[in-house]
Amino acid sequence: MIGTSTIVLQDQLELESSKTKHRVGIFGGTFNPPHIGQLVLAESVGKQLGLEKVYWMPNAQPVDATHASAIEPSYRMQLVHMAILDNPFFELELIEIRNGGESHTYQTMKELVDLHPENEYYFIMGAHTVGKLPTWDHIDELSRIVTLAAGFHDGQDTISDYPVLWFDVPNINISASEVRTRIRMNQSINYLVPEREALFIREYDLYRGLYD
Repeated sequence: MIGTSTIVLQDQLELESSKTKHRVGIFGGTFNPPHIGQLVLAESVGKQLGLEKVYWMPNAQPVDATHASAIEPSYRMQLVHMAILDNPFFELELIEIRNGGESHTYQTMKELVDLHPENEYYFIMGAHTVGKLPTWDHIDELSRIVTLAAGFHDGQDTISDYPVLWFDVPNINISASEVRTRIRMNQSINYLVPEREALFIREYDLYRGLYD
């Protein structure tokens, strides 16, 4: 028979364990390429949540058809590395690139939760992504193993059928498709992406001739 004191001790140990968990964010995406708007979103939401770190997680093969023209994951990984290099709050998470194949958020996050029980995960996204959650595989299960957190600005809906924490963020009206278009048209992308990233794109002649 388990005594009352043993049960109390177990409860205390579980409580202490939950207190010592590391609060970390995961910011996943295709990052084709990463841009200033995403940097501001991840920083703003992560800081408002009081997270220790935000890990940028580029996917290997996006399942969203709008990213059919995504460049090789090795290049996108390098672009993210260049974009976040100067910010100690950000780090890279390469689990989806290492796993290869189509990247499904629930399977990835379940693997991370199992690998790192010491972490409490917050999955960061923009308001536009929240509207796509009903199409995600195993979204109900995902919302139970991580906390969903979204950044929004004036004029965006903050309504969802899923438990989402909402945070007001600056409205930086930049998209990856706009950056790609400007590259194809030989227009400047200065201040749309970090300088180091822009230099890398030029050095490796990325996004030339690619059409969405």
